[in-house]
Amino acid sequence: MTDNSEFRTGLLHALIAYIIWGFMPLFFKQLAEISPVHVVSHRIVWAVPMLLVMLALRGRIAEYLAVLKSRKDTMMLLLSSLLIATNWLVYIYAVMSGQILAASLGYFLNPLLNVVLGMVFFKERLNRVQWLAVALAAIGVCILAQESLDGIWISLTLAISFGAYGMVRKIASVKAVPGLSVETSLLFPIALGFIIWAGFNSEAPGLGYSVKTDIFLVLGGAITAIPLLFFASAAKKMPLSTLGFIQYIGPTIQFILGVFLYNEPLAGAQIICFSLIWLALMIYSTDAYLASRRIAINQPVKT
Repeated sequence: MTDNSEFRTGLLHALIAYIIWGFMPLFFKQLAEISPVHVVSHRIVWAVPMLLVMLALRGRIAEYLAVLKSRKDTMMLLLSSLLIATNWLVYIYAVMSGQILAASLGYFLNPLLNVVLGMVFFKERLNRVQWLAVALAAIGVCILAQESLDGIWISLTLAISFGAYGMVRKIASVKAVPGLSVETSLLFPIALGFIIWAGFNSEAPGLGYSVKTDIFLVLGGAITAIPLLFFASAAKKMPLSTLGFIQYIGPTIQFILGVFLYNEPLAGAQIICFSLIWLALMIYSTDAYLASRRIAINQPVKT
């Protein structure tokens, strides 16, 4: 169990990551004329130099090289890189094809999966109040799933890929920035190779779509790296089950954008699900806050 100050830091980092992810449809809607594979490839290609510069400025290039020299760490991060690349590709496809609600359902499902992963792999346990929150959220997601059968493959793929990614990153003994740098570096040759191949064998150029589109493609590196860095940091500092419930912030924002900004159909099932999930979040968060307060009160004063 992490101490109280580490938990608060992890909570802040998780909030930043999920708020950014929540508003991400606004970003990728600006690239609607580009194929999802091209967008993901550019995300990877532009994230690598940004992360390497960040490491160099912090004097941490040696950590990055040490991870690459470790076969165990490299294999773990290869797995996590494939999981997150799958997640990116399906998510961007969902946004561009007008299925933001299906994407939000995937991220509503993910915290429930995180609870299971936390219990199975990290021996995390929930009390009765937390189980009540899990049950309410599960009921809400099941109701919503009945109304989203056409896009259920999107929802399940997003939930499973990101849940597994969080678990692998929690297991891997690699810090946030070097770890993400290695992940994107492992994907870099594939992404760059695809961009070059497509430039010669399709109508899509590597760059040169338009000034606006090119800027958004380059900024994809930052929008990729920043929230993942905060997420990886949070995953190291707090229980996976708690981290999972904070994730409801992201899909809730996406849900609101899909309904009110992009006019995706809203049925009664979505309204019921939305209400139950936020009730579950309030119950779980209140219990977690009270528990952290008890820990702080019971900690001995350091002299």
